[in-house]
Amino acid sequence: MEFTAQTIADFLQGKVEGNPDAKVSDVSKIEEGRPGTLCFLANPKYEKYLYTTEATIVIVNNDQKLAEPVKATLVRVPNAYESFASLLELYNSFQPQRKGIEQPSSVASSVQMGEDVYIGAFSYISENVKLGNNVKIYPQCYVGDNVVIGDNTTIFAGARIYHNCKIGANCTIHSGVVIGADGFGFAPQSAENNYKKIPQIGNVVIEDYVEIGSNSTIDRATMGSTYIRKGVKLDNLIHIAHNVEVGENTVMAAQAGIAGSTKIGRDCMFGGQVGIAPHVTIANGVKLGARSGVNNSLKKENEVLIGAPVQPFTDFMKCSAIFRRLPDMKRDLDLLKKKLEDK
Repeated sequence: MEFTAQTIADFLQGKVEGNPDAKVSDVSKIEEGRPGTLCFLANPKYEKYLYTTEATIVIVNNDQKLAEPVKATLVRVPNAYESFASLLELYNSFQPQRKGIEQPSSVASSVQMGEDVYIGAFSYISENVKLGNNVKIYPQCYVGDNVVIGDNTTIFAGARIYHNCKIGANCTIHSGVVIGADGFGFAPQSAENNYKKIPQIGNVVIEDYVEIGSNSTIDRATMGSTYIRKGVKLDNLIHIAHNVEVGENTVMAAQAGIAGSTKIGRDCMFGGQVGIAPHVTIANGVKLGARSGVNNSLKKENEVLIGAPVQPFTDFMKCSAIFRRLPDMKRDLDLLKKKLEDK
């Protein structure tokens, strides 16, 4: 499909600067822009490509100043990144939508399905499952007994959802995700020098507008529920342990690990490889830098922390500066020690 610069501007409530009849039929990155494509500029680091890109239309912020002439037609908007995301969502909505049940697959007779459901080949949908309208379950998925999946949720190929778990509306579960596997519960048996498994009889509750990246795992609660609240975004390769609660609109980058019974507030941001100890509480709005380690509760809201164990970001940077100087400091200390010994 083709779109003109004016059509795009009207949709985004933006303003055209250049040829309003310029047409695009594809998208590209600004540094790899091709004729007939649309791209955007939001990060100032990429501004130099604005003047060299071959893209036909570029979405820019209203306050973007031009240091030299630009060949592309510009569409000015309040927020270029958000606007481009909206266009991609619109573009994606035009893609063909799958419906129906492919064969071979196994769908229990007790399954309740809404309208326009898609179930891919080699999927297994167990007893008493409830699927909302427009649910998409791609091939080779497993959905256990009594699972509930809300409207417009997509489960990509190879995901596994264990019994009694609940997934809200407008969620995206990527390939390889496991929801509802047993939590890591074992009681040490001192007399026999081994471990006895503690039955995990709870479930996982995922609220609306959650996205879970590929090969992530969310364990079911020992009792009660593991909660992933509305709007949470989890990257690939993340582990959420039993009885954890992740607050609304919290985001986590890849390889984060959250130990059991931890409570995370809303609007938090965790970098890659963050590790949280069990039974810890994280306040609302806390931001943790990559590879941070949290052993104790963080009760102050909106703190920015990093390190293992975590400390305020500015303190960590001061410590890092000292750490880089340790070899020189040790050499100076050794020289001073030698002078003292020689006296």
